[in-house]
Amino acid sequence: MAFDLSSTKNTATLNGLKMLVYGAAGVGKTTLCGTSDNEKTIILSAEGGMLSLSGKDIAMAEIRSMDDLRDAFHYLSSNEGRKYEWVCLDSISEMAEVCLSYEKTKEKNPMRAYMTTQDTITSLVRAFRDMPARNVVITAKLDRSQDQETGSMLYAPSCPGNKLAQQLPYLFDIVLALRTQADEEGNLRRFLQTQTDQQWSAKDRSGKLDMFEAADLTELYNKIIGVN
Repeated sequence: MAFDLSSTKNTATLNGLKMLVYGAAGVGKTTLCGTSDNEKTIILSAEGGMLSLSGKDIAMAEIRSMDDLRDAFHYLSSNEGRKYEWVCLDSISEMAEVCLSYEKTKEKNPMRAYMTTQDTITSLVRAFRDMPARNVVITAKLDRSQDQETGSMLYAPSCPGNKLAQQLPYLFDIVLALRTQADEEGNLRRFLQTQTDQQWSAKDRSGKLDMFEAADLTELYNKIIGVN
């Protein structure tokens, strides 16, 4: 039986980066999507709030239904769509909620609606993630829960349905928490947390990122693939 052999050496360069970024409302997830090469970026927006990028010329498509998302995938798989090297889905949480609302109109059993939504969203996320030679950034809302033993708050990506929310981070090599912190003068600074601590869920399988990085996709890309 024949099979193809390849090398892991240039995986990031050949396949692109696949990142899940989550954060609270207003923290700057959409703004982050504008920190890649604007001429080679497309944003698939289900959030409806693009005002933060109004000063930039970035291709975008509004996603109002799952059919819109499938159409966007087919377009990006075409010769014309391949010109975009950065694909941002903003946000998968909102898209999953749209999917769930639709499934509830067809299915009387709420559990079945959640299960169908999980299967649909997981399949679509995998399809976008596996697009070759693309950097794919998928944003998600923030989920807050309380540790029953310590009482401390825990933060992770949010999606409707516990199984979908728990499975989502496993689909990516890089999971980043977009956070803010006030400096001594009270100004908010955005940054990305790349590794898990006792409160925030995150991971960096490249092993090339510091615990905290600037909220800039171009800087992350250059650091991971070794561009000076």
